[in-house]
Amino acid sequence: MFCYQCEQTAKQEGCTSFGVCGKDPETAAVQDVLINVVKGLSMYARRARDLGKTDQELNVFTVQALFTTITNVDFNADHIEKVVQKAVDLREKAKNMYIEGCKEAGKEPEELGEPANWQPPEKFEDLVREAEQMQIDRRMEALGKSEVGLQELILYGLKGAASYTDHAQILDYEEEDIYARFHEFLDYLTTNPTDIEELLGKSLEVGKLNLEVMALLDSAHTETYNHPEPTEVEIEPRAGKAILVSGHDLKDLKELLEQTEGTGINVYTHSEMLPAHGYPELNKYAHLAGNYGGAWQDQRREFDEFPGSILMTTNCIQKPRDSYKDRIFTKGRVSWPGVEHIEGYDFSPLIEAAQKAEGFSEDAGDKSITVGFGHNAIAGVADKVVEAVEGGDLRHFFLIGGCDGAKPGRNYYTEFAEALPEDCVILTLACGKYRFNKLDFGDIGGIPRLLDVGQCNDSYSAIKTALLLADAFD
Repeated sequence: MFCYQCEQTAKQEGCTSFGVCGKDPETAAVQDVLINVVKGLSMYARRARDLGKTDQELNVFTVQALFTTITNVDFNADHIEKVVQKAVDLREKAKNMYIEGCKEAGKEPEELGEPANWQPPEKFEDLVREAEQMQIDRRMEALGKSEVGLQELILYGLKGAASYTDHAQILDYEEEDIYARFHEFLDYLTTNPTDIEELLGKSLEVGKLNLEVMALLDSAHTETYNHPEPTEVEIEPRAGKAILVSGHDLKDLKELLEQTEGTGINVYTHSEMLPAHGYPELNKYAHLAGNYGGAWQDQRREFDEFPGSILMTTNCIQKPRDSYKDRIFTKGRVSWPGVEHIEGYDFSPLIEAAQKAEGFSEDAGDKSITVGFGHNAIAGVADKVVEAVEGGDLRHFFLIGGCDGAKPGRNYYTEFAEALPEDCVILTLACGKYRFNKLDFGDIGGIPRLLDVGQCNDSYSAIKTALLLADAFD
């Protein structure tokens, strides 16, 4: 295998025998195959769209397949092999759609290259062997490190955009133009481009796509669950049966809260689900009891100690310990061998496991932290911010955002936050916040010095806040 799509990668160079994340070589191989087939699907879909033909199933599957290959999402090689077969079937559908469009337009179909025609062998071991030819290191030998590196930068940008597009689509927020650009970029990558300036330009275009997708997701979340509001969140458990929800998907949490209402089961958020408490349509449930634990990299210890059932809604799963493997469930794109996967929104197995588990025997305390400082909430105190800046009380905004990791030395983020002068405000988002979000930073004239903007999905909110500040000070 050769994988270097995340910051965890071995020696910061690439995982070549086994993934630091827990990914085995077989899983890495079928993920490479899946990307190759989806590129072929996009070759047909892009050309069919140029002839006025598009298909919702192809569009949605493309972003789901890309999301499946992100770090810490799907570690189940058997499951991904099935996704590969579905990709092959849908590629055939896209091909037929393209041929039909050509007939209607009175033109001859193009002869397309390898990703459009590759067929999976019958035996799994042969599939893994063929995948070796698709690996990044093989392509670097042929095309150059910088050239392939930029191709991968485009691909990883598309994977990130796909995760946010998937979240928005689940809430019925989608745009045809966004799907079109996924197919355009993937089709572009099949040409094996090597012009550095062109590749850099395409990378920036993918960045623009990401921004538009995140704006769409922001609308999906705020129009479905209302704008986040500053909210106190308990960080000590209550007595009673319990379910822990990790990942990123708010609809899964909403559906679970409805199904557990009146059962006596308390529902807790974990890691990137913490910001859910700020949304009024989620926080209205009294049994949304608080947040348990911290960042994703601590989950094996935290899940082991949690006396209830656990739901992983999207990515960030680590290899489950045997001690809780029978009470953790996956949902959406995330999958792990031997872990029960919930299809649809029937959470009965999860709820049953919670009722069988011990639960918390007593209330642990009343400590809390504050979340919910999305762009709308900050806009509501813009006058106070302007007054504090003009009065010399507030000198600078710092944004500490992004994902955290287990690597030693990460306490740098804690030390950085603690060292900031008292006339500075910290905006924070994503799981990196767990290095310092339980510290008391006080306030500046009623404005908290620590403003939790949300999860990684809420990066757009930080951008909106920056624009708000820019407008406020001309």
